[in-house]
Amino acid sequence: MKLIKTIKNIWSIEELRTRILNTIGFIIIFRLGSYILLPGLNYDAVVEMNAQAAQEGGAGILDMLNNFLGGAFNNKAIFALGIMPYISASIVVQLLQVAVPQFQRLQKEGESGRKKMNQITRYLTIIICVVQSFGFIGGTITNAETSLLIPGINEGLFTATSIIVLTAGTMFCMWLGEKITEKGIGNGISMLIMVGIISRLPFAAVAELENKEYLKGGLVIVLELVALFFVVMLVVMITQATRRITVNYAKQVIGNKVYGGQRQYIPLKVNAAGVMPIIFAQSVMFLPPIIAGLMTSEGESGAAGWFVTAFGDRYSFVYGLSFAILIILFTYFYTAITINPNQIADDLKRNGGFIPGIKPGAATAEFIDNVLSKITLPGAIFIAIIAILPAIANNAGITSAFADFYGGTSLLIMVGVVLDTLQQIESYLLMRKYEGMMKSGKIKGRTQQDIAVA
Repeated sequence: MKLIKTIKNIWSIEELRTRILNTIGFIIIFRLGSYILLPGLNYDAVVEMNAQAAQEGGAGILDMLNNFLGGAFNNKAIFALGIMPYISASIVVQLLQVAVPQFQRLQKEGESGRKKMNQITRYLTIIICVVQSFGFIGGTITNAETSLLIPGINEGLFTATSIIVLTAGTMFCMWLGEKITEKGIGNGISMLIMVGIISRLPFAAVAELENKEYLKGGLVIVLELVALFFVVMLVVMITQATRRITVNYAKQVIGNKVYGGQRQYIPLKVNAAGVMPIIFAQSVMFLPPIIAGLMTSEGESGAAGWFVTAFGDRYSFVYGLSFAILIILFTYFYTAITINPNQIADDLKRNGGFIPGIKPGAATAEFIDNVLSKITLPGAIFIAIIAILPAIANNAGITSAFADFYGGTSLLIMVGVVLDTLQQIESYLLMRKYEGMMKSGKIKGRTQQDIAVA
């Protein structure tokens, strides 16, 4: 009854209802683009190639990329690159904000600086799209063992037009994401990624059910679902976990009014870096098999062949160990560039706030840095474990498609996006004096900023 009442309350708010319908419409358009083939491709040949790949099973890097794109990559669709080039461009711009003084100045210019960085990100996205489109066409279409082109199609003309179409498809996906953020519910870019991941779940479940060699009874699939449920709950718990630092504000008398004298908290998330360390680490893990593959193609074997085998299989022990170490390192790196203890300490001092027992200024910054370092380690280890859970599940006998939902970037993204979306819906309900979605507690998304140092 509580669920039905909440749904009625959500549907009774006109603005929220309109935003939900807009989001559904944009998502439908996004999914349709994942099935529209590039002009000049032979549909039957693409279907046959995908069927053969499904029989062989997917544990390679490209199969993981296809899962993020909702099957558009293997479908050779106009949205085959999705918004991945935009994400890559955003990561590069974020790194430049740390390393390049000019970008640091833009970051401090407020709204105008943000607009300039967004424009730079878009230009960089186009460049990445062109490069990745050329690699995608050459690596999966024109150099395929079986020709995927319609007989009579000029290969050079097809490559040129497909680069334009794929680039336009990515920019259109960016536009859809911005429209979802503006006129829909949730963060648009994250929502599109989650939709692509979720769209593979029915196919993964069917593949698991058809795995007759492993599936000996209905009890097995029930146990797998129970295990998946507890993994999701664990991810939600760690994603929501925070270490609260008490902050007191001194009383100030201005005129006839007294300001301050309040106790607030600085909530430092255990997983402050979110999913970014996994994305960074995966970008690095793409390089060894590519470089080793080039060496092997030139006739060199031995070490190069070992690299191709070890790092080309994302379920191998070497890949998992290297992946986990990189994630821990990148977690510390990304936390360091996103949370600045000195700035927090300065903001506290400027607003008359102080941590009980700690001197304002440098001592406060050092205290926050020590707390952050202590809570980042368990958060980093947790992310690393979640990242390699699909490999553990696959080695336990679960099919690769279904094992991907047991952890990794897919699970962290899905949990984060769902929490963000529920947080927005919760705010609409509370703003209209309705009862929230939860009787106790408060839904916290990744975008929530509670730091009382504004």
